[in-house]
Amino acid sequence: MREGGRIAAAIDVLGDIAGRSQPASEALREWGRTHRFAGAGDRAAIGNLVYDALRRREEIVWRMGADDPRALAIGAAALWRTEAQLDFAFSDDEHAPDPLSEAERAALAKDLEDAPDTVRANLPDWLVPSFRNMFGDDWAAEGAALSHRPPLDLRINALVSDRDKAWKALARLHPQPPAVSPGAIRFPAGAAASRTPNIASEMPYLKGWVEVQDEGSQCAALMTGAEPGHQVLDYCAGAGGKTLALAGAMANKGQVFAYDSDRSRLAPIHERLRRARTRNVQVREPGEEMSELKGRMDRVLVDAPCTGSGVWRRHPDAKWRLTEQALQRRVAEQDEVLREAAPFVKPGGELVYVTCSLLPEENMDAVGVFLSAHPDFARVPLMPRWTSLFGEDVPRPMEVEGGALVLTPRRTGTDGFFVCALKKAG
Repeated sequence: MREGGRIAAAIDVLGDIAGRSQPASEALREWGRTHRFAGAGDRAAIGNLVYDALRRREEIVWRMGADDPRALAIGAAALWRTEAQLDFAFSDDEHAPDPLSEAERAALAKDLEDAPDTVRANLPDWLVPSFRNMFGDDWAAEGAALSHRPPLDLRINALVSDRDKAWKALARLHPQPPAVSPGAIRFPAGAAASRTPNIASEMPYLKGWVEVQDEGSQCAALMTGAEPGHQVLDYCAGAGGKTLALAGAMANKGQVFAYDSDRSRLAPIHERLRRARTRNVQVREPGEEMSELKGRMDRVLVDAPCTGSGVWRRHPDAKWRLTEQALQRRVAEQDEVLREAAPFVKPGGELVYVTCSLLPEENMDAVGVFLSAHPDFARVPLMPRWTSLFGEDVPRPMEVEGGALVLTPRRTGTDGFFVCALKKAG
């Protein structure tokens, strides 16, 4: 496909997302199924246009003066192309959309520096107060950082590999140093139609030497402070990313219990554990008796269900689907899961609360509600743990009430995460 045809395809996909309320990933998969002629490069380029249009929707709408699929796709294409390149794309392909109008040309000439903060932040208006509460005067810059393409991060599986071995095996793909964690490998996001490597087909991945995991998620797992010999419960294990990171940090010693209330979310963990060659993980299925674990865990990790606002770089359509009612439901779920997980912590142990959210309602507020009902828990300042793990010379997260940490694309070069440790008296 030529560039004009790719832009036309992006318009079609954006129309499906808006008209049928489809998630972007599903709309792109459906387009690929019905357009078998499109190669992998075409599908990647179309996906880049769609996701860029969603990541930077507010600024594109402001610039174009419209929010229809054509305006969004053209605005996204213009992020990486000159006007001359766009003209050529539209004129050199019989499958291209209609040529740019004079009004569209004038719109593309607008300077984003003249846009209000709410536009440059690419945030829904109703979430601006939450971002102000979280980041103060930096709220617009933090929102803007969530609207750029994310890198592809890998975690080196120390159980079967090491840094030199993994880097050498991936050298032809030109890996880059990580932002923070020495156990990470990074492939930066490119521009225009470029794409990150398909790691799932690479030998180091197939052999379990590396796992796909954002560096922020890796850091959050390490911040639990789990050590070899500990008894650890990953209470919202999901597909097992942090479970695997914990097993690696513990050198297969001690025990990690992986539990999730949703059987379908938990299903992928079994194959991932096998590939990673873990020996200290027990998977506990929903409904399985777990009373023997109560009061015995050195660490209980609660990677709570949340809005996912910290990973909007990867799932930008979720930003525009989120509602106040959905946020309230998530807050209620977080309250419930914290109450359920607390009894498993032994005296002197820690409950580590993590979200991939940057909204204070899901973070500091949720912790405050929990502590008001559980006076036997107290906050643990985490910055000393951060510097002990990663050193003084790496980017530092934001420290908030009680010493909890907030990782963001702008501050740490990672996805957004909130990490809070609560120690049980004893």
